[in-house]
Amino acid sequence: MSVHGNELIYDKDFQKDVHRLPSEIQDKLAELIDILRGDPFAPLLHTKPLSAPLQGIFSFRIMRDWRVGFKFSAQHVIQLLAADRRDKIYKRLLRKL
Repeated sequence: MSVHGNELIYDKDFQKDVHRLPSEIQDKLAELIDILRGDPFAPLLHTKPLSAPLQGIFSFRIMRDWRVGFKFSAQHVIQLLAADRRDKIYKRLLRKL
């Protein structure tokens, strides 16, 4: 973890996704983004590296059925790519490659 935390970049798709999320999911996501900024691998996030063909992309859990896809653009720079239901996000991330 860096002393100042990680810089976050919000992809346009991610920003649109957040506005579409149910309000309780938005509230939980706001809490988790603060944790992500400090430590992207904090246990509360349940961060996982994705396997091929999504290598280099990670996901973290908002709630049981909701995920956020992100990648490291540079050291201490995290780009948030998409937020969606677990059954949809991985297909959406594939289209972003």
